[in-house]
Amino acid sequence: MPYTCSLIDSPVGMLTLVARGPKLAAILWQDDRPGRVRLGEVREQRDHPMLVRTATQLDEYFAGRRETFDLELDFAGTAFQVQVWQALLRIPFGETRSYLDIALQLGNPKAVRAVGAANGRNPISIIAPCHRVIGSSGSLTGFAGGLAAKQYLLNLERRDLLFGC
Repeated sequence: MPYTCSLIDSPVGMLTLVARGPKLAAILWQDDRPGRVRLGEVREQRDHPMLVRTATQLDEYFAGRRETFDLELDFAGTAFQVQVWQALLRIPFGETRSYLDIALQLGNPKAVRAVGAANGRNPISIIAPCHRVIGSSGSLTGFAGGLAAKQYLLNLERRDLLFGC
């Protein structure tokens, strides 16, 4: 099944939204590392219903009017990667978890590095909130969109919690 895409501008730069059939398959960053997310043939289709819906929900998120997303996701990866990406979906808005927290949640405390590697290949950034995963010391760690974007997203979510927006 071919992939369709559209570009949107956001406070964290240009994002490429990618659907496969009726589901969201990826959100790629403006300066994303080539090959970080492997996709087949991609063609532009700005009016694809899933891409329009995703753009609307992202606009609401960036405006402080959305804390959760209601989108069908198409995670393509290994069984372990999909487990990690599903775990990301369970991190509440405005909260963070460490790589160790995710590994423990998956029942494998020795898989911290594997969790980090899977997190780095998360194809659906922001929606599957890999920005909410930080180092055990509380430090910001690698992020496909860059650390400035990660900090922006964390601040956006914390501001909503602090000020009740």
